[in-house]
Amino acid sequence: MADKILIVDDEKEIADLAALYLENENFIVYKAYTAAEAMDYIENEEIDLAILDVMLPDMSGLEICRKIRQKHTYPVIMLTAKGEETDKITGLTLGADDYITKPFLPLEMVARVKAQLRRYKRYNTGTEPEDEVIVHSGLVLNIRTHECTLNEKPLSLTPTEFSILCILCRQKGRVVSAEELFHQIWKDEYFSKNNNTITVHIRHLREKMGDSFENPKYIKTVWGCGYKIEP
Repeated sequence: MADKILIVDDEKEIADLAALYLENENFIVYKAYTAAEAMDYIENEEIDLAILDVMLPDMSGLEICRKIRQKHTYPVIMLTAKGEETDKITGLTLGADDYITKPFLPLEMVARVKAQLRRYKRYNTGTEPEDEVIVHSGLVLNIRTHECTLNEKPLSLTPTEFSILCILCRQKGRVVSAEELFHQIWKDEYFSKNNNTITVHIRHLREKMGDSFENPKYIKTVWGCGYKIEP
């Protein structure tokens, strides 16, 4: 069954070009040029991944991302204007998994889409070869169902947040650098060495877990090195 990709961009040429490259890779593509059209697809179709432009005439792509995260865990990639660092960080905070800066290379976009889908499906099909359930100090991650609870209360995590937490829990006591997290999650070399993306995801994880940056119970920052969870 082909994966279904939603592209939302009011610049018709960009949406059509992205759709062409994705369709050449045998994806089913839905195109929306307004937020209203996008919400119709989101509510009525089974989407596997969404690509959202930040700037839309009737609603921000960031707001669409927020609405998606209220019901869905599939990957979301934001399209941002060059140099709009605030939009990137806001998107990640709202639950986006990645961002692409305009203008972008279509083949890079396809590679990022494939990377996100590989990771998302790995955690939702039970094909992960390691332990299906990770337990640590009140934290339980079920790899097969992509569910996470903390002290028996459910945590709603994005695929990227879930991945980061799995990696840190599986390597308890060991410092994992932001670069290594990038490599283990995306396994692609096109990502910049900028640590902002991982930093924002870690911050969002801490907020959801009620963890303290100054006196963390779970995710500890080791300055100049990376992050770790104490055994």
